[in-house]
Amino acid sequence: MGSDVAASYAERADEYVRHLGSMSSVHPADEHLVTSWAESTGGPVLDAGCGPGHWAGHLVARGVEAAGIDQVSGFVEHARRIHPDVPFDLGDVDALPYEDDEFAAVLAWYSLIHHDPSTVRRPLDEFARVLRPGGGLLVGFFTGSTVEAFDHAVTRAWRWAPDLLADELRASGFVVLETHTRTGPPSGPRAHGAILARVAP
Repeated sequence: MGSDVAASYAERADEYVRHLGSMSSVHPADEHLVTSWAESTGGPVLDAGCGPGHWAGHLVARGVEAAGIDQVSGFVEHARRIHPDVPFDLGDVDALPYEDDEFAAVLAWYSLIHHDPSTVRRPLDEFARVLRPGGGLLVGFFTGSTVEAFDHAVTRAWRWAPDLLADELRASGFVVLETHTRTGPPSGPRAHGAILARVAP
């Protein structure tokens, strides 16, 4: 995530935490998908772009070994305060401060939406690097009929056609296992997608 995006989130960190910083804001279907996936990985799970840390905190409460990283210091400070039993690091998903093969799984839940399509392979390559052979990746994102930018509440973001994002994962060495999509009423949340993948063993 670029420094301009991080700065935009830093300016609105408190507002973001109030509205989206707990599991109460999560769709039940997403909670089930992420939780069941994480529990199947054996851990440790890296919540990459963890924001306020609610996903990592939730997973640890469910008995999953997990850690989080985010580029916004306000998010990391909040996460450490609210979830003191979870390790959180300040850092960039484009250059993760971890060893090769350190994690069994990476959760990238809406943490790639602000990457320009020309740069999205940077974090994907990093995820592949820090994952053990056969390790899992779960990506959450906004869906569309193609790849297109839109005005997100914080700063510009991107919608992805699921098959096109899946192609990017494959180019970074992942095997795509499942794709999930969900749409709602025009006045409701934006169309959502999730891709489950793994690094080739």
